Amino acid sequence: IDCRMYSSHFTGIGRYVFELVENLQQIDRENEYFLFFNQPEFNNFQPGAPNFHKVLVNVKHYSLAEQTSFKKTLDLYRLDLMHFTHFNAPIFYRRPSIVTIHDLTLHFFPGKIMNSPLHRLAYALTVRSAVKKAVQVIAVSRSTARDLDEVLRVPLAKIKIIYEGVNPDFRPLANHQVIANTLEKYGIRKPFLLYTGVWRNHKNLEGLLRAFALLDRHEDLQLVITGRKDSVYAEGIFDLARELGLMSDFPPADLPPRVVFPGLVGEDELIHLLNAAHLYVFPSLYEGFGLPPLEAMQCGTPVVASNSSSIPEICNDSALYFDPRSPEDMAATIEKLLADEALYQKLVASGLEHVKKFSWQKMARETHQLYMD
Repeated sequence: IDCRMYSSHFTGIGRYVFELVENLQQIDRENEYFLFFNQPEFNNFQPGAPNFHKVLVNVKHYSLAEQTSFKKTLDLYRLDLMHFTHFNAPIFYRRPSIVTIHDLTLHFFPGKIMNSPLHRLAYALTVRSAVKKAVQVIAVSRSTARDLDEVLRVPLAKIKIIYEGVNPDFRPLANHQVIANTLEKYGIRKPFLLYTGVWRNHKNLEGLLRAFALLDRHEDLQLVITGRKDSVYAEGIFDLARELGLMSDFPPADLPPRVVFPGLVGEDELIHLLNAAHLYVFPSLYEGFGLPPLEAMQCGTPVVASNSSSIPEICNDSALYFDPRSPEDMAATIEKLLADEALYQKLVASGLEHVKKFSWQKMARETHQLYMD
């Protein structure tokens, strides 16, 4: 298993690999597993079963070494089956493989990450090679499976849809003091809207800021946006917040800011914020799965979300939807939930029930069955 993106601290692919490995160790005590890591995760990970072995490769993602030295290491092990947990597999690797495709974001929204023709060509070659050579392709939603079929011409018979899960650490908390401490640390006052995740153009944070600016009659309402403040997209987000009058470099000492940017928070603090938020807002233009709304639901926080890509498939009837390209519609949907207490409580109850359908253990069992097939 390619574990170079393994991480227990972030959502996305890192969480996916972490949960896959953790749960496989409970499921399979017979087959031999070789887990290919980079540092520091190689040192941090200790196998929990004797048939799981870690291998240090220290090969950067999307690098030339990924195509050369990583392939050479894999060839040494003569593996019966290799699971590439992302599309970035060595093009010339020839032994049987499975690949997980989480989304085709870089195809639809290359953004500032792939802004050169060379980068786009390398991406196209790598992802097409990975899905063509794989004996099976795992898609994390029907939406992603549809994209694979339409964009990369992957036959639907070759695609296995396996949903992701939600870690049980995301839950309603009884300890209100730890929540209060986190809010105080970041200068957050209730009530507030919350967004969590990376800052990329398809995440539509500009649309979220414009929608929030339309809620100006709710003077006591804050918007909290977590994520790396050193992102290549950060300056544009800060500039727009200033332009809309939501952020000031010199705010009055007695007036809390309308928008709070805590930065990249740890998982414990993330759970505190999800518990404390009045609403969770997910304005993304495109998602392959969309884990954050489910994490919010599992913490008992109602969700308003974009009606695009996989999001309605994953959230079903347990979220309220808006057109992500219309700040006016986003603001009106938020306003609707703010004004309707019965609908609010209905979404809380519905979300807590709906999220039970998603389990990392179930994901690992279905993936293991695919290995055996």
